[in-house]
Amino acid sequence: MIVQALAFYVFAIVAVISGIMVVTSRNPVHSVLFLILAFFNAAGLFVLMGAEFLAMILVIVYVGAVAVLFLFVVMMLDINFVRMREGFIRYMPVGALIGLVLLVELIAVATGLVPIGGVKGPVAESIAAQSGVTNTEMLGRLIYTKYIYLFQLAGMVLFVAMIGAIVLTLRQREGVKKQDIAKQIARRREDGVELKKVTPGEGA
Repeated sequence: MIVQALAFYVFAIVAVISGIMVVTSRNPVHSVLFLILAFFNAAGLFVLMGAEFLAMILVIVYVGAVAVLFLFVVMMLDINFVRMREGFIRYMPVGALIGLVLLVELIAVATGLVPIGGVKGPVAESIAAQSGVTNTEMLGRLIYTKYIYLFQLAGMVLFVAMIGAIVLTLRQREGVKKQDIAKQIARRREDGVELKKVTPGEGA
């Protein structure tokens, strides 16, 4: 129990510090790196709770795809971050109000003023005691049976968002050469090869 408590405090403290550094770092690349560190520590907290499936999903999906994509976008795009920070002071009161509301909610949950459900103990132990299966198997059963329509709806929402992102970023520019596969395949030998009779000594 002492080792688990020590690991919890280490993961939690590093995750909180990383989250603070994400929003306070001046360099956006450093912010993304701190975000990846926060994801890893959150995955460690999930492992301590017995939710190993969520921990692996967090590492594989968010660290392996989303955070790396953020890093590539920040490093490859020429973004004027000085111009983006110009309206920071104007929106600070709204951001401070939202942060205060979230802080009050976290304090209410941490102090027990708001009940957070009747599950006690680690997630894996509670599920194993109820049904004799692991939390990964139970999660799969719930997603693909009881919540299958909501799961498919979430997939459709992500699919529409992906198409929207492609449409918004697709630009038609004049004078850009594009590859035409059908035209290349239909091209004849006579269209690309021309025989020239060269007289010796006169050059081509």
